[in-house]
Amino acid sequence: MATWSAPGKVFLFGEHAVVYGKPGLAMAIKPRIHVTVRRHRHPAPAKSPYVEQCFRELGVTGSVYVMSQMPSSAGLGSSAAVTVATLSATNDEFRLELDREEIATIAHRIEQAVQKGRASPTDTYVSTMGGLVLIMGEARRRIPPTNLSLVVGNTQVSHSTSRMVELVAEERQRCPDVISPILDAIGALTLEGLRKLDEPKELGRLMDVNHALLDAIGVGHPSLTKLVIAARAAGAFGAKLTGAGGGGCMIALAPRTGKTRITGALDAAGAKAFITTIDTAGVRKEHDA
Repeated sequence: MATWSAPGKVFLFGEHAVVYGKPGLAMAIKPRIHVTVRRHRHPAPAKSPYVEQCFRELGVTGSVYVMSQMPSSAGLGSSAAVTVATLSATNDEFRLELDREEIATIAHRIEQAVQKGRASPTDTYVSTMGGLVLIMGEARRRIPPTNLSLVVGNTQVSHSTSRMVELVAEERQRCPDVISPILDAIGALTLEGLRKLDEPKELGRLMDVNHALLDAIGVGHPSLTKLVIAARAAGAFGAKLTGAGGGGCMIALAPRTGKTRITGALDAAGAKAFITTIDTAGVRKEHDA
């Protein structure tokens, strides 16, 4: 058998704007999903459509055990992590000799199949490669990592990524002269954020602006607003939603000595919060039990 794990991700800047070719900045984070694959002629049916599609894509059958450290449907890339870890474990167990680029490409294809064409290649690329990833149109590349202290707050409000993407598209079609410049501004914030990665106070201020712009295009939610305000009041340099919005998670950029205080403030505001930072490893092999 083979066991591999893959990290989740957050968007520091640029969600929704990347759909329209604007720059975005995503980061792999420490919570991981572990997947063990074992050759098996007559395995039980996979409970995950992503796992099932992985086996179908690679033309093999096996048994699977999944252990997750992160919530699903919360905007942290859990489906991408499951897909990437399953592909990598299957690749190892069946000696298929796929490299990381191939894993990322196949993982995106699987997510597209399961999500009916609505999946972005960003989540699967970040989960495979790890680190800090700059998205520029169709291009994705790793940039030098920065050790940012983040607190993630899960609103525990479920959301639909595809519905949020559709909502922005509808708003853009209805009011192009209003929504398009906001998406341009979000893209500009990404590039400014790149220049301020070593200046946490300024980076946090830019995150605050990004959150306000995401609110303006209609992907905010009262629960997200509550957590963002709580994080800022507890001393965060900045806070914003991450991912599709409409629920899910937010992130707060924390001073090195303020992480616990911010986590407590988010929990008190009704969230499930945890502290995290960058994961530079990407998908990796784990020691088999």
